[in-house]
Amino acid sequence: MSDVHKIDRVSVLIEALPYIRAFSNKTIVIKYGGSAMTDPKLKRQFAEDVVLMKYVGMNPVVVHGGGPAVSSMLRRLGKEPQFAKGLRVTDSETMEVVEMVLGGTINKEIVTLVQQEGGCAVGLTGIDGSLILAEPFKSSGMHVGQVGRVKSVNPRLLRLLFEQPFIPVIAPIGTDAKGKHFNINADDAASAVAIALSAEKLLFLTDVPGIIDGGGTLLPTLSKREIRRLTARGVITKGMLPKVRAATDAIDRGVCKAHIIDGRVPHALLLEIFTDSGVGTEIVA
Repeated sequence: MSDVHKIDRVSVLIEALPYIRAFSNKTIVIKYGGSAMTDPKLKRQFAEDVVLMKYVGMNPVVVHGGGPAVSSMLRRLGKEPQFAKGLRVTDSETMEVVEMVLGGTINKEIVTLVQQEGGCAVGLTGIDGSLILAEPFKSSGMHVGQVGRVKSVNPRLLRLLFEQPFIPVIAPIGTDAKGKHFNINADDAASAVAIALSAEKLLFLTDVPGIIDGGGTLLPTLSKREIRRLTARGVITKGMLPKVRAATDAIDRGVCKAHIIDGRVPHALLLEIFTDSGVGTEIVA
């Protein structure tokens, strides 16, 4: 390795140092989804990033989605997925598949990836340790079955895991007081977990560079006021709306910053947390 390359490596470490210092012992909640969950190389890089975060003293928490895998399994079982205004219609049979795929296959795959990169992960659903108390999602004229919204989060189990070298990996499945299970939007679950933990950051991994203005330019930092203006103008639409709502709700309730970043970028988490420029869009109060 040449001296120039050695100096470049040292420069990277020096740039990261103030962020390592600032975020030591802070909680970072990551909504894991998109291509980062399906591309083998990105999956490995995501696991490396999370493990490094833990080793330098942060408390990363992963909340994952997996809707396409649920739909694929339903079709394999001869059941066509049904949606109503973007929500998966979740009858009892579909709920069984959701628990099998999200709480089983996908959750344990992420745990395995993290552990292959030297970390120690614990796979959970919102049912474990009464982590996520849910209630039925209600909307006039919509019948979506066992779709739920987060009523409250009990972070006690997560705080116990933080005391040891464990990285929680959470599937967005909750339960009500009577023991009925609910399928919860992963963006909303990640936001609720971040609020309950008073997280320093909430990061959403997506398949877009961030929030783009009407001219195609990436907006690196947005306030809540600017978010409202862009939404009213129709700049923020479709799949970005739930993420933006979850992000702003988290900020309203004590999370310091939220970030919408491109999970297709190699080591997107480390670039966002440990560099001056970051990647994607940062949403601030």
